[in-house]
Amino acid sequence: MMSPELIIVGVLSSTIRLATPYLYAAIGETFGQRSGVLNLGVDGQMLIGAFAAFYIAFTTGNLWLGVLAAVIVGALMGLAMAFVSVNLQAEQGISGIGFYLFGLGMSELLFKMLLGTVETVKGFPDLEIPFLSDIPYIGEIFFQHNIMVYGAFLLVPIAWFIFNKTTLGLKIRSVGENPEAADSLGVSVARVRYFTIILAGILSGVAGASMSIALLNVFQQNMTSGLGFIAVALVYFGAWRAFGVLAGALLFSFVNSLQLWMQVLNIPISTELAIMLPYILTIVVLVLTVSKVRPPSALTKPFDRGD
Repeated sequence: MMSPELIIVGVLSSTIRLATPYLYAAIGETFGQRSGVLNLGVDGQMLIGAFAAFYIAFTTGNLWLGVLAAVIVGALMGLAMAFVSVNLQAEQGISGIGFYLFGLGMSELLFKMLLGTVETVKGFPDLEIPFLSDIPYIGEIFFQHNIMVYGAFLLVPIAWFIFNKTTLGLKIRSVGENPEAADSLGVSVARVRYFTIILAGILSGVAGASMSIALLNVFQQNMTSGLGFIAVALVYFGAWRAFGVLAGALLFSFVNSLQLWMQVLNIPISTELAIMLPYILTIVVLVLTVSKVRPPSALTKPFDRGD
């Protein structure tokens, strides 16, 4: 029987690790939504990124080439989404679902054609931070993870700084709140939205890679299981702020970690109910937060410059 201290450390350490894909995907989606574009295709982008990263890492043995592959396919998916949303001015919810279905179907097709069976790779090793990793309990929880975990958490203050302390962040926020006013001041609404949507695609691809070559070290069909939609919900939960998204990601990953440990410890609870916990939480969060937070004013609204 494990001691309570070891169980608590295990749950919290898993919480930090499992927050990784949530953070990459949700921070990327925050950039897109702050510029006025809703992307419901995050899950599909994650699946394509996860497969690309895994397949390249599996065939070459180079994990960083796998990450690069995820970045490239994520950028291409983001570029396509930007063209549909900005140039064609398609309804963003419908087109986003279309991109999700494309990512789901294409990842399954490529998996069957190129792999055919479940394989594994040796993922990124844990990097222990000198001195900090030796602190009892604290070190194991926070400072004994792989580089993609650290990268996800580093992304949060970087995003905060960009949004609040840079000209680029001011342009993104202005385009998302009042694109007509931003355009009158010489800001290219289309260029800003292209940038944020492509960046969101890249980070969604990296989120998928973090699952397939850093956390699970395997690719399976539909391995995200709707995690991308939870990432979209996290943006609302976090009120379009980087540290709010971080709080939401930790909450969801804690619930996910808790249900996994319930199964490990053979706690008498239905496995199906335990697996459903993160999704139940998603519904509860959306019900409680959507009516209480104000989204960017131009979110989902196409902008026509009317030359």
